Amino acid sequence: MSKESIIKAFEGVNVRIVWDDEKEEYFFSVNDIVEVLTESKDPRDYIKKMLKRDPVLKASWGTICPPTRMRAADGKFYKTQAATMKGILRIVQSIPSKKAEPLKQWLAEVGSHRIDQMIDPELTFQMAVQDYRRLGYSDKWISQRMRSIEVRKALTDEWDRAGIKDEREFAILTNILTKAWSGMTTGQYKKYKGLTKQNLRDNMTNLEITLNMLAEGTAVELSKQEDPQGIGESAGIAQRGGEVAHGARKLIEKELGRSVISSAKASDYISPAQEPKRLDSGDENE
Repeated sequence: MSKESIIKAFEGVNVRIVWDDEKEEYFFSVNDIVEVLTESKDPRDYIKKMLKRDPVLKASWGTICPPTRMRAADGKFYKTQAATMKGILRIVQSIPSKKAEPLKQWLAEVGSHRIDQMIDPELTFQMAVQDYRRLGYSDKWISQRMRSIEVRKALTDEWDRAGIKDEREFAILTNILTKAWSGMTTGQYKKYKGLTKQNLRDNMTNLEITLNMLAEGTAVELSKQEDPQGIGESAGIAQRGGEVAHGARKLIEKELGRSVISSAKASDYISPAQEPKRLDSGDENE
C-alpha cells in the first residue's frame, strides 16, 4: 500500500477529494472517510463520540480539519471539514474499525521502515530503487535518479551550512535555480507536465534530469568555493548555477532543433503493463 493507492481507494468509494494548488495537497472530506470506514449512518455523531474518546485529537481538530469548499450531494458547494493525508491517517488511528485496520497496519509498517532507515541510511536508497523498479522505471533511469538525489542532498547540505533552515527558504532557492535553467518555477514546471502531488524529478526525462543535476551540482561547487551566508547570497549562487545549465540547454537545443523541456510525465513513457496495480483492483497483496 502507498499514499497513491490509498487515494485511489478512497476515490473509488465516493469520498470527496479536492486538490489545493497553493498548498499542493489533497484534502479529503472527513465525514465521508468516517462514513466509509465505520459504516455509520450518522458520521457527525460518530466524530463527536470519537473526539470525546481522544482529547488529544480534539485539541488539534481545528488545525487538522480546516473548512474546505466541497461539492455536496445537491450539487452546491459548502464549507466542509477536510483533512490532508497526514490528518486522515491521524484520524484513522482513533477509529476502531475492521476497515481502518489495513491503514493502521500500513502506518505501523511505514514507521518500522523509517526507524530502520534512520539506523541504516543506505536502506533509504535500496528501498527507493525497489520502489522505482516496481513503478516500471528502467535501471538506467533509476541509476541517474539516484545520482540526482545525491547531488540534491549535497546542495541542501550547503544551504543548511549557509544558515538556510526554513522550508520556505529552501523552496525559494529551488525555484530560483529551476527557473534559471528551465524558465519555470517548480510549480509552473509541474503544471506544465500536468502533475499535482507527484515529484517533479520523478517525471523528468533523462535530459531534464541531467540539466537539473548540472544546475544543482554547479551551485554546490560555487557554494563550497564562495561560502555564502544567508538566503541572499545563496540565492545569487542558485541563480548562477541555473544559468550554467541554461547555457548547456541552449547548446543542446541548437543541435537537436527542439526544446528539451518536455511536457511528458512518467505515465507517458512507462508501459501500462509495468504500472503497479491499484488497491481497488482486488489485489489483496498490494
